[in-house]
Amino acid sequence: MYYKKQKQIVPLLILAVAMMIQVSCTKQEPSDLSAESIIPKPVSVVSTGDYFTLRSNTDIYVMGESSELLDIGHYLADRLRPSTGYSLNVKSTSGDPGRGSILLAIEGSSGADINSEGYELSITGKQLRLTAATHAGLFRGVQTIRQLLPARIEMAERQEGPWKIASGTISDYPEYSYRGAMLDVARHFFGVDDVRRFIDFLAYYKMNRLHLHLSDDQGWRIEIKSWPNLTLHGGSTEVGGGPGGFFTQEQYRAIVDYAEENYITVVPEIDMPGHTNSALASYAELNCDGRATELYTGIEVGFSSLCIDKEITYKFIDDVIREISEMTPGPYFHIGGDESHATKLSDYIPFVERVQEIAASHGKQCIGWDEIANAKLKPNSIAQNWANPRNAVKAVEQGAKILMSPSSKAYIDMKYDKTTKYGLQWAGFVEVDVSYNWDPAALVPGVGKDDIVGVESPLWTENITNIDEIEYMVFPRLAGIAEIGWTPAESRKWEEYRTRLGKHGERFDAMDINYYKSPLVDWTALDE
Repeated sequence: MYYKKQKQIVPLLILAVAMMIQVSCTKQEPSDLSAESIIPKPVSVVSTGDYFTLRSNTDIYVMGESSELLDIGHYLADRLRPSTGYSLNVKSTSGDPGRGSILLAIEGSSGADINSEGYELSITGKQLRLTAATHAGLFRGVQTIRQLLPARIEMAERQEGPWKIASGTISDYPEYSYRGAMLDVARHFFGVDDVRRFIDFLAYYKMNRLHLHLSDDQGWRIEIKSWPNLTLHGGSTEVGGGPGGFFTQEQYRAIVDYAEENYITVVPEIDMPGHTNSALASYAELNCDGRATELYTGIEVGFSSLCIDKEITYKFIDDVIREISEMTPGPYFHIGGDESHATKLSDYIPFVERVQEIAASHGKQCIGWDEIANAKLKPNSIAQNWANPRNAVKAVEQGAKILMSPSSKAYIDMKYDKTTKYGLQWAGFVEVDVSYNWDPAALVPGVGKDDIVGVESPLWTENITNIDEIEYMVFPRLAGIAEIGWTPAESRKWEEYRTRLGKHGERFDAMDINYYKSPLVDWTALDE
């Protein structure tokens, strides 16, 4: 009898042991946080080989009662709910919320760096903890959390899990304080929804500046109440003769507010004294001969100029800068200054100097395209290097700072290659490797890292007409420009980056982004 029982027990024991081994093996499946495809590449990643799993009962906690902290918690929850189907309640706490939770906290020193956008992410099997010295730092860290989850997390419909994040520690902070992109809404007009989507792209890759090119020869795109004909007439068309359009002040404020919610500063640009035909067509008195010009729908440049000698010109500029500055809380106002071929240099120089003073009177720091270095610059002015390295050196010699946007590398309106349907090619073809393989601090002899505030990738829209075309030109180059601004040059290598970038193909798919599938990159599709 005892023998029979023993014969029955032995197989059961074997089965139990086998099941324990299987469960144990599954539970102990190693992870490698350092192998995750995070863009921009973090400063430091240490892997511990475990996982944190997002589950249906996971809650997001913020330390303290700060409404801004709660907003960041809700931002994270809003991005994770659609694909997971989880409730992801957001709660305040004064202590450790325990196993299975996500905790966001402001700490005096994040352990990353004194940089205001630094953060530290600590991931264990028990908890995910994100800390930073500022709310902006926490927001940048939230983007890393998104990228650590499977790409399906970005989809708008519920997906199957599991939702695992590799364990370890990430300490991170940016190399440059200014990391941005420019959207030209003047050549072709793009509405509030398109600009909001553009802001979402910047936020995902930890960029913090949105430069809006609001006026040009082809259209005036921002309502100025003291000069209403600028939009009524000057905003009524665009390149090719389309209907144009403009932002009301309420719409512009909505864009600024949305950018602020994403910890992005709006940099408004009113280009002058050239690129001004839409203003000259709207108000005759801005022309030296007192006659309004015709509206313009072509793409040639350098033919227009405000009348430098008329006092009404400076009243106009003062009103425009005042009204826009009142709606724009950031420190910057971009005065353009490029390609002013119709303005004599002897007129251009005093014009730029006076406009700097006008901007300063409204509490703004001037940015201008690199030609402004021909004038005497205020010490806090910024010259945006796009064409002439000598101008960057001139600006630095005056004590000004440089924003790096070299057209042959950073202009994301340039064609990728000769087969590209959209974009231009006057600065050459800019493939994904060309836009990534450059160091701002080594680009111009005489201009070092301490002279540079950061990088910006402009998107001019002479032949870009809708959001799908914007996406095609922006992606994947925007990700590389973002990494140039965030990650130290010595940590960036093309061969390693192209592998990480390839993994983002499935993220582009999940976010329904129309991107250029560069043959230089091995792309991972969402369904693989």
